[in-house]
Amino acid sequence: MPSTPLACAKEMIQWKAENTWASVLEHPGNSSTVSRTRKRTTMATFVKSPCDEGVIRSAPEATPCAPHVGVWVLVATILGSSMAFIDGSVVNVALPVIQRDLGATASDVQWIVETYALFLAALILVGGSLGDHYGRRRIYAVGIAVFTLASIWGGLSPTVLSLILARAVQGIGAALLVPGSLAIISASFSDQQRGRAIGTWSGFSALTTVVGPVLGGVLVQYASWRWVFFLNVPLAAVVLGVLFWRVPESRDPEASGRLDWWGTGTVTLGLGALVYGLIEAGSQGFGTPLVLGALTIGVVALLAFLLVEARRPAPMVPLTLFRSPTFSGANLLTLLLYGALSGVTFFLPFDLIQVQGYAPTLAGAAFVPFILLMFLLSRWAGGLVHRYGAKLPLVVGPVITAVGFALFALPGITSGPGSYWTTFFPAVLVMGLGMTITVAPLTTAVMGAVEQRHAGIASGINNAVSRTAGLLAIAVFGIVALVVFTSSLESHLATLHLSPAVSQLVDAQRTRLAGITIPTNVSGEAQAALKRAVDESFVSAFRLVSLLGAALALLSALAAWWLIAGKQLERAGGSASQPQASIPGADEQAPQISAN
Repeated sequence: MPSTPLACAKEMIQWKAENTWASVLEHPGNSSTVSRTRKRTTMATFVKSPCDEGVIRSAPEATPCAPHVGVWVLVATILGSSMAFIDGSVVNVALPVIQRDLGATASDVQWIVETYALFLAALILVGGSLGDHYGRRRIYAVGIAVFTLASIWGGLSPTVLSLILARAVQGIGAALLVPGSLAIISASFSDQQRGRAIGTWSGFSALTTVVGPVLGGVLVQYASWRWVFFLNVPLAAVVLGVLFWRVPESRDPEASGRLDWWGTGTVTLGLGALVYGLIEAGSQGFGTPLVLGALTIGVVALLAFLLVEARRPAPMVPLTLFRSPTFSGANLLTLLLYGALSGVTFFLPFDLIQVQGYAPTLAGAAFVPFILLMFLLSRWAGGLVHRYGAKLPLVVGPVITAVGFALFALPGITSGPGSYWTTFFPAVLVMGLGMTITVAPLTTAVMGAVEQRHAGIASGINNAVSRTAGLLAIAVFGIVALVVFTSSLESHLATLHLSPAVSQLVDAQRTRLAGITIPTNVSGEAQAALKRAVDESFVSAFRLVSLLGAALALLSALAAWWLIAGKQLERAGGSASQPQASIPGADEQAPQISAN
């Protein structure tokens, strides 16, 4: 018997992946067997954005590749996807140490995450279109290469600015490789085979989800945070070798017309300027010309994006889909709930490592119960969709998640990892239960609200919305955290009766939040008092961030209750008599969550 939750999770996911892999190998074309397996196979995809499986399932019927080729297709796509999944989780664990080593401010650390998320969110839809036009294998390989070169750049970065630029290039590579892996699977397996192919891909991806945060903590603690980036190099070498050796090229013969570069450009400029204005507002204030100018440019560019999409004959984002209240409600829920999840989990490692004294390995392992819970309850959660429809779980799930976020606000300065089970574990557990209930019905709502011919783009839009949610939430939560931290720190410093020079030295570092370096030219007692003042100030900030996340989760539940239909979903762009998009079966849908 496994002795730890992590070992238990690994064994169960490995068993799952191996059994599903065997099914692909033994019966590549047996439709009856595939049908039975699809009803009993739970697909454990914990860290991916919503609707990843919807993207694969909605693709047109493909001519299946030979069985021996299908194995290599799965090897290439699993390892390539794992690069992005692992990178997203391990970088978050490494951020506190990166901040210390590079002397970064809180806004610098935000940019390390935000530049990656910006280009991934803005380019992911056009990245998929590039594969359809110029070859899926080719674009996937380009994405792997760009991502890997940027990873090497990031690992060698001597300054925080260099690392931020490397992360931006990584985001461009991810925007090509993430949709490329899904498209290659769609093009390589027939509709009857996709259930098992997705199961294999999902099972092994779930294994990387468990390993990722812990591996990141081990690398940061015992080697260097730079190995978090170098880890991608051997994976990329294997993927590119398999890709050009065994995976056939494919493209969409019906792909025609120009790519939506105007839409891509305006949304990238809009999101970039908006995020820049929000991050800089935390330190400079909203009234400065630079911040006002950036926010104005962002809003104007996003309005221009809407005008471009409304006028184009083949837009990147068909705005007519949002005529469906269910589709609009599902995406609004995604924006609010995934924004809350990204914002809270961005600041949590700083609390655990810099304030609570957790080692990076233990901080990475803190979410293993969350992942384990979602794995164990994924079949049960999928059954809720079949029993109650999508609406009720999409109301109840976010409410429970909000309770989990609120529980993060309870712990103060704890005694360290030894108190985890009575402090942070309940919050992780409740949050995991809420997200487990939510994520399976979310794909059902998105896919069921549109016609079959729009299912792929609907899934892609929801995927992009989840990434945009994290992009905006981290910027907004950063403002809240800095304001509360600064106010609390000033109050604490006023009671310590420090010399003006020492107070000024500490105050000058306030943008580093809990990463402030305590002056050494004061007594040991004063150093301890300053450290406690900094820690308590960050705890105050994290408490408000957690409560803000709870408020957003409750708003997402309200959006579901108000907009999402019950079992009979209306479809955008069609009447009730038109065929509905294929919805993953209730018993086979598994959670898909993004922390990135």
